[in-house]
Amino acid sequence: MASLVSQKLEEKLVCSICLDLFRVPVTLPCGHNFCKRCISDHWHKRERAPAGAEKGYTCPECRRDFEQCPELEKNVTLYSVVELARDGDARGAGAGRCEVAPGELCPQHGRPLELYCEDERRCICCVCIVWQCQGHRLVLFEKERSKKQIILKGSLEKAQEESERIERAMRELEEQTRSIKDSSEELKSQIQSKLAHLKKALEDFEGQSVARIEQEQVVALGRVEENWSLLKDRLDVLGQHRERAQSLLACPDHRTFLQEFPLLPPLESPEVLAPVEFDVAHVIKPISDILTGISRLLLEDLPGSVAPKAPKAPSPAGQGPVHPQAPAVKVLNPLPECQLRAELLKDHRNLTFDLETANKYLELSRGARKAKHCTTPMYRGQGPRFEPWQVLCTQRYGPGHHYWEVEISSHSVILGVTYWGLPWEQQRGHKFNIGLDGGSWGLQVREDCYLAWHNGQAEKIQEQLYKNLGVSLDYDKGLLSFYGLGERMQLIHSFHDVFTKPLYPVFWLCEGRVVTLCWRDRARAATLIRRPGWCHSQPAARTCHSERDLDAEAGTAHGAIF
Repeated sequence: MASLVSQKLEEKLVCSICLDLFRVPVTLPCGHNFCKRCISDHWHKRERAPAGAEKGYTCPECRRDFEQCPELEKNVTLYSVVELARDGDARGAGAGRCEVAPGELCPQHGRPLELYCEDERRCICCVCIVWQCQGHRLVLFEKERSKKQIILKGSLEKAQEESERIERAMRELEEQTRSIKDSSEELKSQIQSKLAHLKKALEDFEGQSVARIEQEQVVALGRVEENWSLLKDRLDVLGQHRERAQSLLACPDHRTFLQEFPLLPPLESPEVLAPVEFDVAHVIKPISDILTGISRLLLEDLPGSVAPKAPKAPSPAGQGPVHPQAPAVKVLNPLPECQLRAELLKDHRNLTFDLETANKYLELSRGARKAKHCTTPMYRGQGPRFEPWQVLCTQRYGPGHHYWEVEISSHSVILGVTYWGLPWEQQRGHKFNIGLDGGSWGLQVREDCYLAWHNGQAEKIQEQLYKNLGVSLDYDKGLLSFYGLGERMQLIHSFHDVFTKPLYPVFWLCEGRVVTLCWRDRARAATLIRRPGWCHSQPAARTCHSERDLDAEAGTAHGAIF
């Protein structure tokens, strides 16, 4: 009977919302009791209900509506009774088993955790079984633990294996680090030692070369001084002879004149002067040959081994290789300025063709910026003019860095530089004379390759053909480079030499070919058609200060223009 009463009493102490013993019970104006949190959550949910749903403050038991939210005050008496009921449950449970730790009670219902719910993946009590986990897969703690232990042991084994693998990889990386550092230090030491020896050898070579040149200078100047002394002595003798002869001619007495005349010594034949030879080319040639090889190694091969060449970019439309099937030149958009080209363009030079040196079959445009090979002679008149199909530029360049660009219509063109004095005549066995001597350098664009000409020797270069070409002249370094201009600049060939005189750009064109000198920045287009003192055979200077002036200058020259 007492058990039945206790059961009914416990039912009265259960919240009708959470179905658990009251936790901080509160009483509504209608007399019904609820957990303070449960009734607050119930009303809060109704407030957030969508439009059309029931809202307001209603008792969940009797459905009585309240105009305003009632004040929820703690029911002290009911709270005391609930606490007594909780103590009774705890004592009753403690009579049959040991005291239950807080972690072994359900956090929702305060009852002992008895089973494991696989669906919700948590430990549950008997109340959870009835109200929340009906129909779920329930197992004993021991069975679920055995399954989890197997999974955990497998995870530990994998973690151990992974840790050992990572530790081995880290040891290998440490060994690689030590090996890389040791190899790097050894290589740096070797390179520094070799470069130190090379630097010492270059310094010794510089000293020997300077000493050789100074020695040749001393010998030549010594001969000049000897000749000067001989001439000075001869001049003194002639002066004495002239004075005695003038004195004798002034003598009025015939007898005295005749007596003194035999005493006048006759003039002896002048001594032959020792020949003075100081051939700069002869002195510089062995040194230049050595420096050419050293320069190629230091300026081209060595940097290429440290910084590998960039992959060749495909030829863009309108700027790619020159094909014999398409000799015509189209107007191009500005070429993309890669970092190298942007750097070279800082020293860009605007060139003009020299009308007076152009072969008679080369037709120059107004402004002398385009040359075309025609089938009929275009020029008349006297003066030096190339027999081969060649033309010089009016500009010449000495110390410093200089860069220019040209556009060619097709292959069978040569571009290069030369000292003044390139032969005007046709060379036997050749249609051109660019690169056939030691004073000119040229790049021949052929149908399937390039040929680099110097001193009568040609070096074949297998490289894609471009119709936009750039020429870089670093006079001080003795470096002459030819570039192909596509999506990126591509080095075609470099000459390494020792330049001793100013250099003129020079071109050779086969039949039907056109070469256009590319100009940059019209504001800088003012240039000199002629400059005084350029060469011994050139006329007086003529200066123009704009493209219009250039056109006027070119238009007044003899010959045809287009």
